[in-house]
Amino acid sequence: MIQLHGVSKAYQKDSAALNDISLKIEKGEFVFLTGPSGAGKSTLLKLLFGAEKPNRGQIIINGQNLTRLAVSRISLLRRRMGIVFQDFKLLNRRTIFENVAFPLEIQGRRRFEISKKVYQTLQQVGLEHKIHRHPLELSGGEQQRVAIARALVVDPLVLLADEPTGNLDPEVTLEIMELFKLANARGSTVLLATHDREMLRRFPRRVLTLDGGRLVGDQTP
Repeated sequence: MIQLHGVSKAYQKDSAALNDISLKIEKGEFVFLTGPSGAGKSTLLKLLFGAEKPNRGQIIINGQNLTRLAVSRISLLRRRMGIVFQDFKLLNRRTIFENVAFPLEIQGRRRFEISKKVYQTLQQVGLEHKIHRHPLELSGGEQQRVAIARALVVDPLVLLADEPTGNLDPEVTLEIMELFKLANARGSTVLLATHDREMLRRFPRRVLTLDGGRLVGDQTP
């Protein structure tokens, strides 16, 4: 599902954010991406989402080479991907319904189909009763669940998450992790970046470790 071959990314000539990364993640895998701050985790996720291009190497997702795709084709591929950010990136002037519906509107889905899918997805994350609220009326944990619902509503082939529980307390973290496990059980390939060692211990999965922009570990429990 995800393949990287000799991928490097540098924002400045003297400093490589990623250096010669090669890895493969199979369809349906749940993989953690870890490493210290500045190791390159966020950069790697941006490359997979097509928000950045590598300086060198090949990135293949679902059989498509991102490094050779036109911008319009990358946009089409993104529509089958979900991404969850640590800072939520919700649209504060839109309701919870409108935030979760947004990716389906981009896909051009019919209004009835959108309404049904959004309600079902908000039920999955336990927020169907707050469908008409706005993000700033919700707690941090609830906002993160909305962000996850927005990612899940498209039934993503690939689900990427960048420190999705970094600002949440342990109880809410467990709830959020259950949502990612559910998405994985339904067929999404999940890559979740975290520096939380306790999470890695409680949820044993394959762990990719970055340090200084290099892949220094690939362990499967």
